[in-house]
Amino acid sequence: MTAAQTHQLSWFDETRSGLELALASKLEQYKGPSAVLNDAMEYALLDGGKRLRAMLVFSAGHAVGTSVNDLTDAACAIEAMHAYSLVHDDLPSMDNDVLRRGKPTCHVKFGEAFALLAGDALQTAAFQWLAESVQGSVHVRMQQIAALAGASGLQGMAAGQAIDLAHVGKPMDLDALEHMHARKTGDLIKASVRMGYASNPGLSAVEKNGLEAYAHCLGLAYQVIDDILDVESTSDVLGKTSGKDALNNKPTMVSLMGLGEAKALLARLREQAFTACEVIAAPRRAPLETLVELITNRKS
Repeated sequence: MTAAQTHQLSWFDETRSGLELALASKLEQYKGPSAVLNDAMEYALLDGGKRLRAMLVFSAGHAVGTSVNDLTDAACAIEAMHAYSLVHDDLPSMDNDVLRRGKPTCHVKFGEAFALLAGDALQTAAFQWLAESVQGSVHVRMQQIAALAGASGLQGMAAGQAIDLAHVGKPMDLDALEHMHARKTGDLIKASVRMGYASNPGLSAVEKNGLEAYAHCLGLAYQVIDDILDVESTSDVLGKTSGKDALNNKPTMVSLMGLGEAKALLARLREQAFTACEVIAAPRRAPLETLVELITNRKS
């Protein structure tokens, strides 16, 4: 490992540690009158997760010259939104899963009603934390709120989940599957990058377009590796139930393309992501490149 790579990993570790403290502090200040609901939110948000979306916020911000301290609230917001989506996805009425991040899912631990409410409260917390933030200008925060809302709702993550549920046991071609993944997984990854680069209103069109292309490639790559790991890995390694897609007869990149072609697609997306972020000067794009490595080589 080179000195530059060691420095990047150190930056990532320090930034993630600071994020964990910020998330715990946010929840402590956000506590409501229901102790069970407070506990369910903490269970869903803290003590687990790779924090890749938050690190994308920080890394895209770093690429455009914004410090970590000016993006902590945005990073906390994206993690709260992501945690909400996982809690709701795991519910019996959705994916009906019992394992998440190596522990029982929120509804298994607290019951379906409190899991539902915990997800609702985490979603609204994300917007409250951004609205009340003093990091960045009002214009920047409005752009971040718009990016998060657009990625999460009717045109984004919720739409992707609806398409997914509607196609259980039904045929789906590759274009339709990519469209579903772009909504269900990719849009929140795109929002993470947008919330980071929105911190610099003076960003050039070339840099913005490059970061958008980077986010697109990374969003699809994340889902491709997810589908590959669902086939190749185990529940103990993944921290969630492996083989669930095949068991539920869900279309995946692997089921439509085959394992070899899915891995080839992952390799292409990886190279495209590296190329896309070359619009950013080498020292500033290093965290973005590290995230390509972490996402495309992840084992869980």
